[in-house]
Amino acid sequence: MRCFNLKNDFPVCIYDAIKRVLIFRNNYQPHMKTFFRAMFTAFALLLSATTHARIANDHTVLSTPWNAYWIVPANDPGREYGVYYFRKTLDLTIKPSTFIVKVSADNRYKLYVNGTLISVGPARGDTYYWNYETVDLAPYLTTGKNSIAAIVWNEAESRPEAQISLRTAFILQGNTPNEEILNTNNTWKCFQNKAYAAITGIGYPTYYVAGPGELVDMNKSVKNWMAVDFDDQSWSDAAQLEHGKPKGMSDAFGWMLVPSAIPQMERTLQRIPVLRKADGITPPAGFPSAKTAVTIPANTTATLLLDQTYLTSAYVTLNFSGGKGAAISLMYAEALFDNMKQFGSRKGNRNDVDGKDFAGRRDSVISDGTAGQSFNTLYWRTYRYIRVRVQTQDDPLTIDDLYGTFTGYPFTLNAKFRSENPEIQKILDIGWRTARLDAMETYMDCPYYEQLQYIGDTRIQAMVSYYNSGDDRLARNAINLMDHSRIAEGLTLSRHPSYSPQIIPTFSLWYVGVLHDYWMYRPDSNFVKDKLPGVRDVLNFFSRYQQADGSVKNVPYWNFIDWAGNGAYDYSHPPTGKNGGSSLMDMQLMMAYSMAAEMEKRMGMPAMAILYKEKAAQLEKTIRGKYWDAAKGLYADNEDKSLFSQHANSLAILAGLVKGPEAMAVAKKMLADTTLTQCTIYFKYYLHQALVKAGLGDSYVDWLSIWRQNIAMGLTTWAEISDLPHARSDCHAWGASPNIEFYRTVLGIDSYAPGFKKIKIEPHLGTLTKISGEMPHPDGKISVSYKKIDEGWKKTWKIDINIPSNTSGVFIWKGHSYPIKGAINGKPNDNIFQFVDEEFINR
Repeated sequence: MRCFNLKNDFPVCIYDAIKRVLIFRNNYQPHMKTFFRAMFTAFALLLSATTHARIANDHTVLSTPWNAYWIVPANDPGREYGVYYFRKTLDLTIKPSTFIVKVSADNRYKLYVNGTLISVGPARGDTYYWNYETVDLAPYLTTGKNSIAAIVWNEAESRPEAQISLRTAFILQGNTPNEEILNTNNTWKCFQNKAYAAITGIGYPTYYVAGPGELVDMNKSVKNWMAVDFDDQSWSDAAQLEHGKPKGMSDAFGWMLVPSAIPQMERTLQRIPVLRKADGITPPAGFPSAKTAVTIPANTTATLLLDQTYLTSAYVTLNFSGGKGAAISLMYAEALFDNMKQFGSRKGNRNDVDGKDFAGRRDSVISDGTAGQSFNTLYWRTYRYIRVRVQTQDDPLTIDDLYGTFTGYPFTLNAKFRSENPEIQKILDIGWRTARLDAMETYMDCPYYEQLQYIGDTRIQAMVSYYNSGDDRLARNAINLMDHSRIAEGLTLSRHPSYSPQIIPTFSLWYVGVLHDYWMYRPDSNFVKDKLPGVRDVLNFFSRYQQADGSVKNVPYWNFIDWAGNGAYDYSHPPTGKNGGSSLMDMQLMMAYSMAAEMEKRMGMPAMAILYKEKAAQLEKTIRGKYWDAAKGLYADNEDKSLFSQHANSLAILAGLVKGPEAMAVAKKMLADTTLTQCTIYFKYYLHQALVKAGLGDSYVDWLSIWRQNIAMGLTTWAEISDLPHARSDCHAWGASPNIEFYRTVLGIDSYAPGFKKIKIEPHLGTLTKISGEMPHPDGKISVSYKKIDEGWKKTWKIDINIPSNTSGVFIWKGHSYPIKGAINGKPNDNIFQFVDEEFINR
């Protein structure tokens, strides 16, 4: 339960009245006793009524239970691995113009109308906020008989870590009485497809929690069960559990239903373009880039290595015929491995396949020998490479087709960056692919191994979304999930949804940053204000571990910083001194207090803003005295001053502990001193911001060596860590920060006020002489153009800036500021500047 918040939980008029009373009391305290008692009596009486009104007006809450039941397989415990088919026939005299239903399941479902897939879900959440999708069936319905069918599966103990679950169940509720004819109840039919079994593990030791593969014996499967004329009389009637209960009802328990806040995932046909190797057979030309039949003779083992040429996430479809008793294996990998017996999971160039070992998640299928068989993965797979291995018996098998259906959150790329440097566009393309693969129903750290939404990753991913797409729905969803995850001690979980709670207190501090970023870049202060009680809980947790000087000590759980190390220390935990001090912890807490103070001052509780500002000031004084090494001109990681890192000094600049020439000196040392523990690709997000803040932003393009190394090693997405041969994951969007900084740093576009209402344009062009671009803004788009004309005797910069209406801002060039204005009546208000030899001459 969150803490009571006066301003959030009472109408503005009541809040303002009480605030004025408190101010009046300070001046006329002797006369206030009687009025004060009356005021707070009214305050107390209004509590229940006001809280009830807030709940009743919440769009996620309904006043009555659904008429539909959660339905389950009869006589099934619901907690074991299983794949289930539910279906119902709907007879219509006319085709409806709309036919809206709400649908959900546990673990997951695919909903079909007359054999056409129309909805996949539910979007991942937790039982306190269990999502349902709202779908219009009308476009897929016809006059006469219609088949409404759902595949529901429960992966039980082998389910993904991100999948919270109670038991196998399915529910569908019509939106109006006309649609309630489809409500789930015991008129629905149910069948367990016992052809399915789980395949666990990926063939090598690592942290893998993304779910099992599938073993499907087609001899046991049911065919054409979605067809309108399918005879389901032998199927059992579904069993009824209980009515669906929307969240907020007095007796709501189990799945507390809420409407999904995100759209359906994209599903786009994606063929596999290249066959890299074939053993045992010679496939015909055209396979697999085009639909081409490939026949594997009887009593043959054939192995095909397919290359998507870039990493992707897709549902895999294999259509095949014949091959009675043949075994088909599909194995998926981001890259191939060096000799695994000798080198473990070491990887070389991701383009190389010769002399490599293949290991990974796999699916297996046993053919029943008939024509027109089809295997479709229940859930999507992540791969660049697919190894197909077929072992036939006495009957040849024909692969009729093999392809993927790309899936992901339906982001649209609405940003553009133009320059004469093709490398920049390649970096942006790879970054966008990385960001897309790490965005499904939540942001994810990686699509292959974990699929978990970590706060540290999400901060960067959300900023990529704001700058490249402008779609903030997944970010809002992430913030809600983080807020929901808070435990009794006040901290958020490090990742959510996740059925195994993991706590990283430093990620709870970055949560404050996630919220502050949203406040600055999105025009929705009420959403942020509603989350401030959670921020207070997080900071209250840390206050319990602050010493008399404000420094934190003995903070429990896993205080992750970065996957960095210097040979002497592993920075997955912050270094501490003999007395337990850590500059990294203190600096991050100081930054969180400062960001919280800004938000509280503008839309929260002024008293909390003052408190947080005081706490930040105390930490600033303590950090300066405790960790600054004057001889080195750097901040140490601990009070013993035995360890130094780019991490601590990046945070020192960002926190304002060093400014001006001193910050410039620290920044130059961070770049030059290789004895400092170096930031990995993740923490370079903060390193680069610090270098820019210190005044070195014109060198941004020179700092991208790790991204260039990724490209040289054949990666098509950014790896998890900087040690590329030993990187577990080849796709971590915390490395996609260039998709922020090419717009924020190089083009210079940044928010200058909450809600992006004011815009700052401060470019750092370096050696670039012709560059332009645009990015989405809540009120339209921002576009900039910079062009340097060298005429020998003079050098002229021509600069054109356009910002949306209802905005204003400032253009900063060589330390000088110039006001800029937004569009007027929808027409661009060109802010055109001209400089000759760096001197302003015309606007």
